[in-house]
Amino acid sequence: MEFNTADAKYMDQALALAKKAWGQTSPNPMVGAVVVKEGEVVGEGFHPAAGASHAEVLALNAAGQRAAGADLYVTLEPCCHRGRTGPCTDVILAAGVKRVIVATLDPNPLVAGQGVKKLRQAGVTVEVGLKEEEARRLNEAFFTFITKGRPFVTAKWAMTMDGKIACVGGTGSPISGPVAHRCVHELRHRVDAIMVGVGTVLADNPLLTARRFGKPTSKDPIRVILDSNLRTPPTARLLHSGSSAPTWIACLESAARGPSPLKELPGVELLPLPEKAGHLDLQALFQLLGTRQITHVLLEGGSTVNYAALQEGVIDKIICIVAPKLVGGAAAPTPMGGQGQREMSAAWPAKIHRTYMLGGDVVIEAYLDSKDSKGENPCLPD
Repeated sequence: MEFNTADAKYMDQALALAKKAWGQTSPNPMVGAVVVKEGEVVGEGFHPAAGASHAEVLALNAAGQRAAGADLYVTLEPCCHRGRTGPCTDVILAAGVKRVIVATLDPNPLVAGQGVKKLRQAGVTVEVGLKEEEARRLNEAFFTFITKGRPFVTAKWAMTMDGKIACVGGTGSPISGPVAHRCVHELRHRVDAIMVGVGTVLADNPLLTARRFGKPTSKDPIRVILDSNLRTPPTARLLHSGSSAPTWIACLESAARGPSPLKELPGVELLPLPEKAGHLDLQALFQLLGTRQITHVLLEGGSTVNYAALQEGVIDKIICIVAPKLVGGAAAPTPMGGQGQREMSAAWPAKIHRTYMLGGDVVIEAYLDSKDSKGENPCLPD
């Protein structure tokens, strides 16, 4: 499909609009739309939240009668089914749009090319594939959630140049600088849930909230604690943070059957899980999170949790923040614990997507080689 520079410009505008709803649309995707008539933008819109009007509807409403005979640029295939809102294809046809340019098809089986088919059958010119890679990157969590029934998992850690995430016997003092620190809180705002192991809770006593430093009110992620035997102290700060976000504690089924003061705390829910290879069944956990419409999990675990997730194949993306520091210590923890591989040829391959600076720190974004390596940089400001 041949697209010109004007097409690319308007699709870039639609993608920028979609990003305005970072962290607000789950379990729906982020979508932007632009209506163009005779070289002039006459309407634009983005999907602000699940249950709200879709981007195409808002853009066409803004265009009004000028939408007749216009071009519509949209970052995701228009829906053709009735969910919380009506079919966008019906609104497009009623508006009299003559040409629709779609970045990528919707993987949802209820759409999956049917939206494009319906428009074409009605005589609308539909072109697909402009800025497709960027559009898929933007909604990588949605694509994984729809196609695999589980959340997209981003493992994030900060480490020193010699690969340490803490000093020997040290507490969880910051490793990265203030710019990276703010970026991490922005990332927390954008995901549905943040996950840590009970070891992190005991060692660092974190809040696990999203603090956006002067930006509009943030959305705290759901806190998910991996705690096989319910060792989380009832006095832990994350259980008394004042956040409206709940805390889910994943534990063994045997532990959930016993008494625990955690059961009495408001906002706390136990998630009983079977045991697998001596730890919680992470596959079962992520499938459960998928049934609860959790589309994106930020894994901020320690070395034990990270290695368990790596072994189970549930990590999709890695964000590694490298601080210009050296601490040494053979016993100092690294991002990945466990027994590890005996031969370098058996190492888990990763594909580096990009590197960039955040203040004085270097950020490396990578995907495990078996994963879809189309990913958006979630840290850099839009």
